[in-house]
Amino acid sequence: MNDMQGTASPTSCALHKNNMKPTVWTHGGRTVRRAEDIRPCTQQKENNMKNIYGNEYLLSTMANMIKNDKAAQSVIFCGEKGSGKRLMAKYYTMSLMCESPVDGRPCGKCNACHNVDMGYHPDVIYAPTSGKLGGYSVETARAVINQAYIKPNNSSGRKVCIFTDCKNTDPRTQNVLLKLIEEPPEYAYFIFTCNSRTDFLPTIISRCVCFGVSTVTDEEAKKALIEDDCTPEEAESAVRCFHGNIGMCGDYIRNEELRKQVDLTKGLADSIIRKDEYSLNAQLFALGSSRNDVKNVMTMLDKLVRDAAVLGRDNSAELIGCSRETAESLSGRITPYQAVRIHNKIELANKAVDCNVTIPLAMAALAAEITEII
Repeated sequence: MNDMQGTASPTSCALHKNNMKPTVWTHGGRTVRRAEDIRPCTQQKENNMKNIYGNEYLLSTMANMIKNDKAAQSVIFCGEKGSGKRLMAKYYTMSLMCESPVDGRPCGKCNACHNVDMGYHPDVIYAPTSGKLGGYSVETARAVINQAYIKPNNSSGRKVCIFTDCKNTDPRTQNVLLKLIEEPPEYAYFIFTCNSRTDFLPTIISRCVCFGVSTVTDEEAKKALIEDDCTPEEAESAVRCFHGNIGMCGDYIRNEELRKQVDLTKGLADSIIRKDEYSLNAQLFALGSSRNDVKNVMTMLDKLVRDAAVLGRDNSAELIGCSRETAESLSGRITPYQAVRIHNKIELANKAVDCNVTIPLAMAALAAEITEII
């Protein structure tokens, strides 16, 4: 799912007094502009929204809610990394704030749509994350609650608070937010994005409308990438690795580090195929200490193992991993039962990384466990 992008530069937003830097809200080492220090752009803009591919049922559902004045005040968008959760959060926010919606969909031309798209809207609050794992602290939740009770100053009469990537949000923080979600001000809306509903407490889930954000078809992904100025060759190469996940496809084209991670994932699979314990250990150790990098590679390796298990039963099955050739080779060396066991070990390693376990130690344990299985 491709991102909506505006063409205006940040200077189109006028700052207070003599172009001075805006006051900032700093929390957990992350700096965030405060909405009251930014004046929204007041000029009418062209419609710079790009096409949104796939998820038509979700888009129609949101449009109907807006059109019938039944917009959900608390919404969760769930989906895998790169599937377009943030885009949907932005789109829903634009729908809520739009000055001239068309059948419940944002026009993409009005000042409100432009300001939301560019991140300038004074009544749209993006909560800052904190800590090594990038979660939301109790202090952040309380600060957002204070902001939520300040009445909006826009034509829609709405205020939106957005929490992205809530995977590592502490239960204490969720409990602080719970009362606000239960009894929100009539003008306040809360949007959360996550990989899975299990990232939230059941009490939060039961009080929110949950939407699943899906990847698109390979052809839609290629079309979206070419529309975003990628060459057909780049689009083809990216889709072979990440299929209909437009976000990850775009990252693969633009990010050399991700391409290296794909190669490393294939190398790990090759070590399993060759039952080379030394190579497996060395490559897992080479992942380094970046949690995001480790989790990216572990996710890609897990998908290859899943593909190998599927191919063991159906050679024509649709695959989700980064290399059909590698999955086919892996399928010839491990049984579906072994694949399930390796998947379980990778899941445990991912949880260990999330729990702040020393990464080299977690990877060494994973290498030993995979070696024992194969």
